[in-house]
Amino acid sequence: MNTSDILQPVVTHFFEPDSNTYSYVVQDPSSSSCAIIDSTLDFDYASGSISHRGADEIIAFVREKNLSVEWIIETHVHADHLSAAPYLKESLGGKIAIGAHITTVQKTFGVIFNEGQDFLRDGTQFDHLFSEGEHYQVGNLTATAMHTPGHTPACFTHVMGDAVFVGDTLFMPDAGTARADFPGGDAGILFDSIQKILALPDNYRVFMCHDYGPNGRELRFETTIAAERIHNIHVGEGKQKADFVAAREARDATLDMPRLILPSLQVNMRAGDLPKPDTNGLVYLKIPINAFNE
Repeated sequence: MNTSDILQPVVTHFFEPDSNTYSYVVQDPSSSSCAIIDSTLDFDYASGSISHRGADEIIAFVREKNLSVEWIIETHVHADHLSAAPYLKESLGGKIAIGAHITTVQKTFGVIFNEGQDFLRDGTQFDHLFSEGEHYQVGNLTATAMHTPGHTPACFTHVMGDAVFVGDTLFMPDAGTARADFPGGDAGILFDSIQKILALPDNYRVFMCHDYGPNGRELRFETTIAAERIHNIHVGEGKQKADFVAAREARDATLDMPRLILPSLQVNMRAGDLPKPDTNGLVYLKIPINAFNE
């Protein structure tokens, strides 16, 4: 594929250390238009307190650069951090968007959290729902939404020019791939989704949502399609689907649930909004007992 005419967006990363999450501001190189990807809200589980340090850093950056936010994108319903999307939208504008399969996630977790009829399962909490292969614009920059389920049913990879934002689907080559044991996850589907990503041009830049510095190396957030295709320890060159599924399922059986999965899912399936206040004016998050046990 000839990639000489592909625009290279300006990508600025922001790091949230509590969940090892990378958020991004992605700017069209020919205009002031930008998108924000996978923002985080600061949440102290022990005290139940919320703050906006990370989101405020993004807001300050966007204003300093005089950027215009067109999109606030969630690659999926995150299980390890709370989204700051509504807070960012209130300050900067833009459309909050996620993949159309959010409805599957909302139906699943609407049951687990015993949500009432006022919790809609149609994705209307979001301003836009991406469909598979949908093209959209960030200024003059053409972007494509790719449905890449397996980690969750609603995972999407976003290709903006030569920049690929994979959410939790892929990690750095020495860290492998996402887990596939959440409700609606599937290791075989995850393998197939990753093959779609690896079919992109070799020189495309790949940006992580998380990195944990395996084997003590420094944290990293960027690699290339070529590096993932050749060196990824789970799906790199020569790895077969059956072997991947067996290894992924064995590995997932040993993993603990993310520390913030219960608050995160309740907030993120609402596009970052908190549940409605109770009769005393306080907002509560539920802890369903044994909901994730087999």
